[in-house]
Amino acid sequence: MGHEHDHHHGVSAGADRRWLVAALALITTFMAGEVVVGVVARSLALLSDAAHMLTDAAAIVLALIAMRLAARPPQGGYTYGLKRAEILSAQANGLSLLLLGGWLGYEAVRRLLDPPEVAGGLVVATAAAGVVVNLGAAWCMSRANRTSLNVEGAFQHILNDLFAFVATLIAGVVMVVTGFARADAIASLIVVVLMVVAGVRLVRDPGRILLEAAPAGVDVDAIGAELAAVPAVTEIHDLHVWQITSGQTALSAHVIVADHADCHATRADLEHLLRHRHDIGHTTLQVDHSDDLPGHSGEPHCVEAHGPAHRAAT
Repeated sequence: MGHEHDHHHGVSAGADRRWLVAALALITTFMAGEVVVGVVARSLALLSDAAHMLTDAAAIVLALIAMRLAARPPQGGYTYGLKRAEILSAQANGLSLLLLGGWLGYEAVRRLLDPPEVAGGLVVATAAAGVVVNLGAAWCMSRANRTSLNVEGAFQHILNDLFAFVATLIAGVVMVVTGFARADAIASLIVVVLMVVAGVRLVRDPGRILLEAAPAGVDVDAIGAELAAVPAVTEIHDLHVWQITSGQTALSAHVIVADHADCHATRADLEHLLRHRHDIGHTTLQVDHSDDLPGHSGEPHCVEAHGPAHRAAT
């Protein structure tokens, strides 16, 4: 049985933490001022932006905690370490977007039916400042490694907040120019739609990892056929492809080779193919000669194979 482990992983914790902390500082500073202005202006759009910024800050803090946990080495029963802490963090970010979107959607519909007076000038000034702050925070987040779902979850919070401020700025201008107070609620509904779209994706993608589905876009049958086409391989059984965490794919398989083949050389060929063509560095391959299987002569030393088999072309 062979094990190949490539430990070049996606999260460069030191650099990413610095960018995340910089974004967190920008967001929390601005959020405190926005709450005050939102209350004074009686603007739901501003208060919803501030609430969204609170979830932004929480998302970044959660991402920082998950990043630290994921960097811990394997120990005890956690043979992969705590790398999936970032997946739980990404799902928490997605759920928070959906829950907040539900509450803001309710409030926006209520204000759409019965719009209060809103100080459009304060909304415009604060939203314009918010666009600048969120552009800075989004730039900081974009410098971190976004192949990590953990970082991507926090980035989606920031990006949605940027869109929210743009919508709020437009609503404020409309209210100042036309006096149309419902523009504030309409802007909030636009923000809600963006939040729900991002939230669904952040719940769905980590869910695939937790359910150990093959990574999106990976054709397991095609990989099996490709492995079976390697010289000396006759069949591939029990082929499984899953993700340990984002950007870290693993594969295991039972490989049957011709009686005359060199098991070790064949395994090395398969590992090289998986690493360089499919970027799969975590592999566990059990390689056996066909005459070592149960029902053949000699002492069997492998378990009975189950599941679909990929056979070499004849």
